[in-house]
Amino acid sequence: MKSLLLLLLFASLALLHTAHGQCARRDYGHDSFVCVCDATYCDEAGVVTVPPAGTYTVYTSTRDALRLEPASGDLAPTQGSASNSITVSTATRYQTILGFGGSVTDSAGLNLNTLSDGAREKALRSYFAPEGSEYNIVRVPIGGSDFSTRAYSLDDVEGDVDLSFWSLAPEDINDKIPTIKRAQELSSAEVLVFGSPWSPPAWMKTNGEFTGVGSLIVDYWQPYANYIAKWAEAYEAAGVPLWGLTPQNEPLVDETEWGINSCKWLPEDMRVWIRDYLGPTLEASGYGRLTMMVNDFNRDKLPHTIEPLLSDPECSKYISGVAVHWYSDQWISPDVLLQTRDLDPSKFILYTEACNESVYLGDWSRAERYVTDILEDINYYSVGWLDWNIALNQVGGPHWPGGAMDSPIIINADADEFYKQPMHYALAHVSKFFTRDSVRVDTAVSGALKAAAVSRPDGSVAIVVLSTSDAVESVSISIDGSRFINTDLPVKSFSSFVVPPA
Repeated sequence: MKSLLLLLLFASLALLHTAHGQCARRDYGHDSFVCVCDATYCDEAGVVTVPPAGTYTVYTSTRDALRLEPASGDLAPTQGSASNSITVSTATRYQTILGFGGSVTDSAGLNLNTLSDGAREKALRSYFAPEGSEYNIVRVPIGGSDFSTRAYSLDDVEGDVDLSFWSLAPEDINDKIPTIKRAQELSSAEVLVFGSPWSPPAWMKTNGEFTGVGSLIVDYWQPYANYIAKWAEAYEAAGVPLWGLTPQNEPLVDETEWGINSCKWLPEDMRVWIRDYLGPTLEASGYGRLTMMVNDFNRDKLPHTIEPLLSDPECSKYISGVAVHWYSDQWISPDVLLQTRDLDPSKFILYTEACNESVYLGDWSRAERYVTDILEDINYYSVGWLDWNIALNQVGGPHWPGGAMDSPIIINADADEFYKQPMHYALAHVSKFFTRDSVRVDTAVSGALKAAAVSRPDGSVAIVVLSTSDAVESVSISIDGSRFINTDLPVKSFSSFVVPPA
């Protein structure tokens, strides 16, 4: 009888734990853990609200225990004694935040569709719903990418310059479009969708292949501009309103080989193609309203590869922003972002891709790297940050060339469950709090922490703080020198603070 009572007590505690939306923890031998979700249960952070006057709210994730755990405290009238200080000055304002999100690739849509309807819904809610990460930007490949089950374009009939055989692929109809439409339904904000081509049809390229360093044959510059315009028309006809596009994912310049879908574009050629072909074609087709971003590659390409495009007024008039990938951020100074902005401050900067190789279930260091990069990029004028695939399988695919990458959500189709990685919460610590139309404000950090802050549209202030320390870190956060948060940050933690309007 005693054993039965203990069993019932533990079951009750477990039920209480899950009823409050806590993580269903599972360890896979790395330094942290994943949260397991299925058709019946998934942890959620809940809807973030503005705390009462004189108080603050903080959401905390830690390597060892917590995932977006809410708590509250009282604001202090004076600064406390702490080993770290953060000074937030809301009067000094910088760029306006556009948003955060990820990519709906063929592989992402396919993996989500291997789940039951209930589990798939939980996964999409985890990203897009008000109680989830509140993603509000989606990137989608135009045609195939390396994260497809095959190499293809939307017109693989050789010589079809009139694009008579052009059509959306089964992957668009079955995987990408339904995923995006459901995301748009779930989100409380407008989900901005933009497309990026990985490769033109192989027959339009100098090497006749989807991969490698072949470039677009000049005779096909106009047919390929028509190809892009037809994609925009088809997606909107399918019920997916579009916000923007990039002319090319990772336009190769001096690379000598490339093992995934690709196209070489020297900056001078890209300038002419946008100026004389793509820009006018989109305009004539009624899609001149789409937001065009150039580069869509690592920041080691900046600012030199986009300077020819922005220095030509007839090309620049079609360009609204600069897209950046994170893959060289570890060794290239963020100062190149300032140099890029200085070319034309009217063009925004948006990070559009990031990921790690191979699946490491429960790896905290990857989550730390995400937050480190996001905070740095925001502090250097990025208006947002997008991850790569929103969902992959347990081996990091499908990836038709044979590689593998990690994702914030990993799908186990056999068990009809998915795993929310530490990276998922890393992104949510920013995406849920730095809402669209927030404005970055001045943030000065003294000590071992990293931080960024915004003034939100409702007048509240959000501050995201990263501690990579193996010890508890005391911190005093000053908001305009009149209100203070004096607290301790847990070991290896992300903390998102919300302070009400003054």
